[in-house]
Parts: sequence; C-alpha cells; structure tokens
Amino acid sequence: MTEHRHRIVITGMGVISPVGHDNRETFDHLLAGRSGVGPITQFDPARLPTRIAAEVKDFRASDYMDRKAARRIGRYAHFSIAAVGEAIREAGLNLQQVDPSRIATLVASAIADFPFLESQMLHLFRKGPGGTNPFAVPRISTSMASGNVALHYGLTGPGFGVSSACATGSHALAIAWMMLRAGFADVAIAGGAESAITEAYLDSFCVLRALSTRNDQPEKASRPFDRARDGFVMAEGAAVLVLETLEHARQRAANILAELAGIGMSCDAYHITAAHPDGRGASQAMNQALRSAAMEPGQIDYISAHGTATEVNDPIETQAIKTTFGDRARSIPISSIKSMVGHGIATAGALGAATCVNVINRGMIPPTINLEHPDPRCDLDYVPNQARRQTVRAAMSNSFAFGGQNCVLILKRYEEPAKEERSAGSEEPR
Repeated sequence: MTEHRHRIVITGMGVISPVGHDNRETFDHLLAGRSGVGPITQFDPARLPTRIAAEVKDFRASDYMDRKAARRIGRYAHFSIAAVGEAIREAGLNLQQVDPSRIATLVASAIADFPFLESQMLHLFRKGPGGTNPFAVPRISTSMASGNVALHYGLTGPGFGVSSACATGSHALAIAWMMLRAGFADVAIAGGAESAITEAYLDSFCVLRALSTRNDQPEKASRPFDRARDGFVMAEGAAVLVLETLEHARQRAANILAELAGIGMSCDAYHITAAHPDGRGASQAMNQALRSAAMEPGQIDYISAHGTATEVNDPIETQAIKTTFGDRARSIPISSIKSMVGHGIATAGALGAATCVNVINRGMIPPTINLEHPDPRCDLDYVPNQARRQTVRAAMSNSFAFGGQNCVLILKRYEEPAKEERSAGSEEPR
C-alpha cells in the first residue's frame, strides 16, 4: 500500500434529526427556522430542572431493519443504520458491485447505548448479580455504532469507533479523510450517532449547569450567541457522509456533492470541560484546516459554528474566529444549527458538515434562531433568525469538545481536476 494523497469527495449523505428523518427534510426545516426542541417524552423528567430536549420524533426502527435485529441494538444504532442507508442510496453505491474490503466504516458515538447501561445498572442494584443482559457489553461499546453498520451492510474494510465528546462526528470524518488519502480504502462511511436522553445523563449536565432550563418555551431554549442564553439543549440523531477518493468516484461516474478539502485538529490542554479563554486551541485547529486545504482565510464563505449556547463557549468561539480571520471575520456569515436541533454530541459535527455541503449546493444559509438580544461579546454575523440566500464556494465546520478536543473541517464546491492532475492520479481503484 502506497500513499497517493487522493482528493476526497462526498457523494452521499444521510440524516436522522429532531426536525427530519432524512437529509433534505432536515435541511428544509433548518432553512425554515423550525425548532425540534420540546418536552421530554422518553422518561418522566419531573425531578430535573431541565425537562426539555431535541428528540427524534415518530422514528420506527422496523422501517429500516428486521424487528428481531432491532431489539438487540440501541436507538443510536438504529439511527446509524437508517442514516447510512440513505447515504448509500444518495451516493448510488451498489454494494454488490464494489469490493466491501475497500469500504471503511467510521460511524462514531461518544456515549453509545447509555439508556441501556442505565437500565442494566438499575436492574443490578435492585435484583443483584446474575440477571444482566448478555448483550450489555456490545450495546454499551462506543465502537459498535460502526460495528452494527458494518454487520448490517456487509462492509469488511477498516471499521472502528472514535470518541471525543462533542467533536466525535467531526473526528470520524477527519480520520476517514486521512485513511482514504493514505490508500487504506476507496470509500469511507463516516459520521456520528447518539441517543442518550436519560435521567442520569441529563442530571449530570444539570449539575454542571450546562443545560437550558427554559422549560416553558422549549422552542426558545437554545439561544446561541444571545445574551439571554442559559445553556445547551440535549439532542439525539445521526448524520453520515459517504467519502470517496476522487478516482473511485469518477470511475463509477458518481454524482459528487462537494469535496472535503482539509482538516484541523488540536487540544487546548487547559481544562477538563472549559475551552481556553483566548480560544487558542480552536484557532489553531482552524488555521491548520486552512493550511491542510491550501486555502486562505478570505476563501471561506460560511462557517457552521459549534455554537452551543453556553455562557462561556460562545464568546470563546467568537474570539477564535476573530483571531483566525482577522478583519475578514466580520464579513463571514456564521450560523449555529444547534439553535434548532440542539446538541447531538457525536452527531453534531457530522451534521454540521452535512449542513455545509447543503449550503454549498443550495445557495442558502440556515439561520441562528432565537438570536434576539446579541451578546456584545458575540458581535459577528450570526445570520439571525432568517435564512439567507448566498453563494458559498467553501465552508468551515467547527467542533470544540470537553477536554479541549477540537476538530475543524473545510468543505468546498467540487471542481473538475486539471488535465495534468487527472493524468497524475489515473491509477485505477483497487
């Protein structure tokens, strides 16, 4: 195996979100400013100060897989399989006509089947040892998002999980990009999935005072960059992208949606939860992504912000963007889709990347809703409340996680390679 430094393109996307069961429906609702936040229905939240979340509504696993198989895996894995199915269909990827050993699977989860873990712990405490479900170990392993996808679709290339809290989905895409460029595979199915809306998990964030308590107005609860923000909203869902080497995509005449042009990764090494107050780790990752893509700051037309709506993080991200882009920062449209779909943890970065691809292809930028009273410290163009029509050639997607784990992706409009580039990269996919 030799390193070819392939260009990496995106040929398919699949999404399960609080505002839609597929990519198009989700993006249409994002453009409309629709909130997916509402009262929690998966358990009785009466004892918690936060009683709202962004749940996926009316989802039936049996629409996507055998009922018996569905009972053995968790809700986050159901979302994974559904989103991957859509992404494969959109990519026009016939799994009977490609080598499955050349397809990598990197569908990541930071938390895996936490609801099942919680139920098994309660069972153990109440009834003692001996009655734990035999499927407990595989269900709570974060690697099994990829494992279940590979099993369901018969994918035998490299497959594993990535876990980096809120940057998980972005890191999965970044690692997939590196693997494809290095020649480990021709295709990678990568992204994130999560479903951890449980009493114990939410209570831990309530203790940290990280969640919004705007229970009486759930659709107004997620307020990135607004001075009245009081925390993020927990969410669930999945977002998956099909990445391919340009050679492989061209050989099968695939419809190319965009190019994943560059990645940046860093660690603040500052605090277990808080970002560095100067945003230096975030800025480092953004600058690295620009260098990786061989692009200048002036070439970025849109930023999908991490934008969690927490008191500390929103001003730090604003500062990091200013540090990276200088005077250009004030003229770049930036939005946080978390204002509508909440924070899906592992899903968040992958959904941000999918949003960038949609923006590039449809020429519309989703708004940051609930931005009614801008925080003076957050003084950039956050596309308040209304979608905006704009040509976007290149976009940046930010993910900044607990532990200072940062990942930034740059996606751009696909352009045909020059004749000499086609000749240099003409080796047939294996």
